[in-house]
Amino acid sequence: MNLVVGATGALGGMVARQLLERGRPVRILVRPGSDYRDLAERGAEPAEGDLKDRASLDRACAGVATVVTTANSAQRGGEDTPQTVDLEGNRNLVEAAKNAGVQHFVFVSALGAGEGSPSEFMRAKGATERALRESGLPFTILAPNLFAEVWLPAVVGSQVRAGEPVTLVGEGRRRHTFVSLSDVAAFAVASVDNPDARNQHVVIGGPEALSWRDVVAMHERVLGREVPVRTVAPGEPVPGLPPTMAQLLAIMETYDSPIPMEDTARAYGVQLTPLEEVVRRTTGTAVPAGGAR
Repeated sequence: MNLVVGATGALGGMVARQLLERGRPVRILVRPGSDYRDLAERGAEPAEGDLKDRASLDRACAGVATVVTTANSAQRGGEDTPQTVDLEGNRNLVEAAKNAGVQHFVFVSALGAGEGSPSEFMRAKGATERALRESGLPFTILAPNLFAEVWLPAVVGSQVRAGEPVTLVGEGRRRHTFVSLSDVAAFAVASVDNPDARNQHVVIGGPEALSWRDVVAMHERVLGREVPVRTVAPGEPVPGLPPTMAQLLAIMETYDSPIPMEDTARAYGVQLTPLEEVVRRTTGTAVPAGGAR
């Protein structure tokens, strides 16, 4: 049995569906009131619980061989915070998995996670990485760069749809390898059966390194019109973004993150998705198969 935590989110849902398509038994951790009908209809076994409820995790991990978790607090609110979800919740899950005799724990962390990070979210991810290494559980830590389907619509697409200028932190010229959620899901699923993935920290990026200015230009090219840009200083609020994302945007302005991916993609059998394909999909300008651009 494979337990997917975060399956009602975009990335976790992709992981669960890909595992089911491979004929693997899948249990999904679902919170009361969450919509998991599609996955249940595909054959997933729901287990009601929450990362903040340790007893529910013990029940969910019973009889499980592999845990794959994508859950995080980045786009949540209320009681779901980096402290309660990404730090304490993940610690609960690691402990429950160990007690249940889980044979492999696949944790989707983030590039740059570390306990010395200025971001609470990234510090919590780093603490979970350490807890997992110290647990004695066979693990795979996936460290993806920025999720294209999350960050591009949040920073650029939503403002374009609203007819507002795009707000960038700093000059927006640092280059990063944005990666498609579908590619991260493919790496997670490939890790489940790949013995070479055991006890590995796998850095994941997309096929090209682009700055936020490049991303805006790509939107302009795809949409066929100019996209106005304004900038704010690091630390200032960013309209439409939760504080965690605004803080991470400011941190992105302190480094570049080009990641050579040819060898890693080949080793895990993943074909990386071009960023323009993601932009077309998220802006509703995707070209039908066989259509002309």
